[in-house]
Amino acid sequence: MRAQFILSALPILGAQGARILQSNDDGWAELYIRSLNGALNAAGHDVVLSAPADNGSGTGSSDKEPSPRTDPCEYDSCPANSGPVGSNATNPRLNWVNSFPVTSVRYGIDTFAPQIWNGQGPELVVSGPNVGSNLWLAVPFSGTVGVAVYSSHEAGIPAIAFSGASDGNLAFNTSPVPARSTVYAQLATQFTNAVLAAGAPYLPEDVWLNVNFPKVEGDCTDPAKFKWVLSRINPGVFSDKDVETCGSDRLPTENSVINAGGCRISVSVGDSTDKTTAPAEKQAVVLQKLGGLLSCLD
Repeated sequence: MRAQFILSALPILGAQGARILQSNDDGWAELYIRSLNGALNAAGHDVVLSAPADNGSGTGSSDKEPSPRTDPCEYDSCPANSGPVGSNATNPRLNWVNSFPVTSVRYGIDTFAPQIWNGQGPELVVSGPNVGSNLWLAVPFSGTVGVAVYSSHEAGIPAIAFSGASDGNLAFNTSPVPARSTVYAQLATQFTNAVLAAGAPYLPEDVWLNVNFPKVEGDCTDPAKFKWVLSRINPGVFSDKDVETCGSDRLPTENSVINAGGCRISVSVGDSTDKTTAPAEKQAVVLQKLGGLLSCLD
């Protein structure tokens, strides 16, 4: 992993980077979230992880106070009878919550992060990368998306939800680390750096970004070959016009971007009030901030 790739957008931020809270819906001990945790830390950010103790995929925006555990966390990453919440024995920045993904990010924002950051909150919430895509019809049910929506709507913190089409759950200590986990971590770090480098406020109010990576296979194993395309979550046949870009006022759907091949990544501006596509004026803000990173579908 070339250092210049990860650090490309970081110098504007200063040596300390940003305070980033990480979560997901696949569990705190899932390999994808741990690979990204390592990449974000290597890029100079101050990262706190707060994710569910077990796989909570498909739980959407469910939120319930955590209950004490009786069995070990996923991949035996915490012992039985560990209580309702816990932390890694040697790293208090890695935390689990025995409840839904949204509950875990709520605890991260309200409890774990302020303890580590002397009362300060996160500047950005990063969810995922999810094991598997979160496109259109899957979006309302995704816990990874639920984390980003809660953060941006309820907590008022800008958020990004990352998902990767290369699936298959793996433990945090898998060795050797497969290319898919490393590549997704590199890409997510690059995108996170770009959002932060564009300056605060990082995203419009009540907006989250839904980012879907294609499979890491064939020609798509080199992060430099991937292209970022502004997209929309749901088809827009009867909706208002999108921001005008690439010669059109209708953005391609996430599915069309991913299905087009060519190592294309869909970047949708989500409305945190209903998990659909945000209006054109909010898309325009994101386009202005990230225009140098984005490319056209054709």
